[in-house]
Order: sequence, then structure tokens, then C-alpha cells
Amino acid sequence: MSTPPAPAASPATRPNLIWVFGDQHRAQALGYAGDPNVRTPNIDRLAATGVTFTASVAGTPLCCPFRGSLLSSRYPHHAVPGHEDRLPPELPTVATAFRDAGYRTAYFGKWHVDGFREREGRAAMHIVPPERRGGFDDWLGYENNNAQWDCWVHGGAGASAFHRRLPAYETDALTDLFIGYLHAQGSERREAQARGGTPGRREQEGVTRPFFAVLSVQPPHDPYVAPAEWMGRHTPGAIRLRPNVPDIAPIVDEARRELAGYYAMIENLDWNLGRVRDALEAAGLADDTLIVFFSDHGDMHGSHGQFRKTAPWEEAIRIPLIIGGARSAYTSKRGRLPVPANHVDIAPTSLGLCGVTPPSWMAGTDYSAHFVKGRTPPPVEPDSAYLQLCRPTRHGNSVDRPWRGVVTRDGWKYACLEGQPWLLFNLNEDPYELANHAHNTRYAQKRRQLQNRLAAWIADTGDSFALPEL
Repeated sequence: MSTPPAPAASPATRPNLIWVFGDQHRAQALGYAGDPNVRTPNIDRLAATGVTFTASVAGTPLCCPFRGSLLSSRYPHHAVPGHEDRLPPELPTVATAFRDAGYRTAYFGKWHVDGFREREGRAAMHIVPPERRGGFDDWLGYENNNAQWDCWVHGGAGASAFHRRLPAYETDALTDLFIGYLHAQGSERREAQARGGTPGRREQEGVTRPFFAVLSVQPPHDPYVAPAEWMGRHTPGAIRLRPNVPDIAPIVDEARRELAGYYAMIENLDWNLGRVRDALEAAGLADDTLIVFFSDHGDMHGSHGQFRKTAPWEEAIRIPLIIGGARSAYTSKRGRLPVPANHVDIAPTSLGLCGVTPPSWMAGTDYSAHFVKGRTPPPVEPDSAYLQLCRPTRHGNSVDRPWRGVVTRDGWKYACLEGQPWLLFNLNEDPYELANHAHNTRYAQKRRQLQNRLAAWIADTGDSFALPEL
């Protein structure tokens, strides 16, 4: 499914690329998306000067499976099928592909694919061994943590191994560490330029190699708390709820209370993205560093009376996906792109942005031609995205049965439980999913058409699922 990018440049002339992403940040909760509750000037500016994927989804709206697919560009049933499952260490990752192309690689923050079970203790204290860190050259992170004011990170190996508590709120402290990495890259580049010498020698020294770096933070995942400066900007009573939140007092009260903290966390994340961009400027890296901003899934926050994730409704599956930065020769295109980009597509698209042909083991699509100068998108791209919950978590506020679904490029969504149609929406006329047509005979033909497309996804990806008889 991957499409070859333009002929590859040498490592010395390729752009750097960074991923910045949070956890449980739904696509609707952004200023440019029209949410009246939140101000996100830095994310909005990235979107305005780059490409925004307006139909991007988390094919599995759950942390571990999404992250396994993000790193490996394989669907969850071939990577991390369920919560607290381990990414098979033998699988190559996006870091493998970038390293093979001559890139330095670095990862900062939440990992959550090492298979640690919370019932065995606190995941924040679990040490991910070096051989299970995805092949990144530098890795400073943690398995999982649901206490943003008590975040522990570890890294190194052998005598250089360490495990320490971050000194501040998680997003701020991890961004500090990430900015330190960026400044180090900028300093090494300036030193190399001052020394002169041949490009080949500099590449051998590793000084001018481009880098791929990841900043992964837990917020705006619950618990919904942020530093006081941000919390003070939002009160539950002032929150404007989405039209699909039912007017039921306990649901409304919980949604308002949680959203006040949620929006504070998002605005703090936005501020930290601004800090990253300022650091790129200060380090002399802004002109040739691409930024990909996204999230691992959304959060229901009372829509349809539901909370958290693992559901196929829009608030859980829709994620921001923005490509921006790099004012130099790498990019020129901007605007909104209505393609159904999925979790498996982020890695091959990132490689394509850097002139690296995605390896054949990646299942996703390379959408980089929509962004990079001189490239023409292929005539045929996926008509839909595959949605799935392979294994329920059994957590509170979670769907407790497996399901499969499809969302199409022309705005239809269909989801099934095992042996049972469940949801059918025309998102073009019903963006808040208020009219479910899954059991309406008037839509029987469309239901069959979408189930056939879903069956093809199941077959094409080597999945197994008991579809209903129609």
C-alpha cells in the first residue's frame, strides 16, 4: 500500500523530522477545529502553514494497540492487539527504517508497548530493557504513568542506566528534556560547519546526520489536571458541550468537570509545542525540521453518554494529524487534506517526507506526496480506513465487546459487533452521529455495501472476525 517517494537525497540533505503527540487528544478539541472552549495558537499556526489531515483516525482507539501500529506500521492483530500487550521485540520499527536511512533516532516520554501489567505494580516504575526500546539510538521514557505530577523516566543501559523522577509537571519536564536534545543537535551542526571538511567525513562522524526524534506525553489523558496557570483558565460551568452530549445531569456534570481540566492540559501542550518551535529556531534547525503533530486516540467526554475511549464514535477515533515546519526546499504545499489516514500510515508518511522509501514490511500508506514539493499523489489511494477493537480492556467506561468497522473517504461509517450490525452513520449530514441507520431497512443496501468493504479489510489485513449475516 506504500507509494514510493521521489528519488532519495543523501542523508546530509534530508530534513530532520520530529513527532509530537499526546494521549487521548480528540481532533475536535482544537481552536482551528472550531472548539469554543480551547485556545491553541501554536497548533493552529502549525496547521495554517502546513497540511492538516481532516479525516485522520485512530484505527484502534486505545493506547497500546495504537502505539504498536504507530511504531511498526502493522495492524494491531499483527503487532499489539490489546491493552498491556507487548510489541514483539523482533519486529522492525520506524526507528529501524530511519536508522537504515542514515538518521539518528531519539524517543522521549510515554512508551506503553512493553506489556507490563498494572496489577503487578506501578508501570511508572517498570524498566523497559534496551532491547525492547524499538531500536532508537537514544531513549528516555517510561512504560505508563497516570500521575502527571509524579512522573519517572529511565534510560541508558548497564553502568550508565538511570531511573529518576521528573522535577515538574510531565509535559513541561519532558519538553525541557526534548529541547535539550534539540539544542545539542544544533550545537553539533554549528561545530561541524565551523570545522569544515568534506561532507563524507562529517557524515561518518555522525555530526551532520539528520535526526528523527519523538516527544510522547501522557496529557491530556486522565486524570485531568494541569499546572495552576492553565487550570485557572477553565471552569466547569463555562464549558460548552457538544450537541451529542445527552442532557442527563450526572453525564453533564461529569463531562463539564473533566473537560475543564482536559482543556487546560491541551492548552499547556500547545504552549509546549510553541517552546519546541522556539527551540528549533534558537538551534538553527527550524528551516529543515518537519513537525508531525497527532494523538493516539480521542476521548468521548459524555458524547452519546459515553466516556473515555475504545468506541468507534467520532470523539474517540478522530485525531489531529498535522504536518508543518521546515520553511526550506522540502515543502510548499499547505491546506486541508480529507484522506482517511490511519495509525499505520503515520510512519510511512514520515519516511516519505524525508525522501526515504518506506520498507515493504510497512502496511500503511505514504501520503507525503500531498506535502512535498515536486511530488504528485498517486492516482489511487485508500477509499477508507479500517477500525477495530481486537480485545476489550474491561475497564470502566469502555466498550466490553470486540468490534470491527470502516470509515470511508466519502463520509460513511459502519461498525459491527460479532455477528451483529451496530452503527451506521452518514457523517456528511450527521457529523454528531445522532441518527443510527444500522437496523433501518431503508439503508439495507448501503449497509451491505459497507459490510462488503469491511470484509475486504478483514481479508486484506489477515484479520479474523465473525461478521453478521445480512
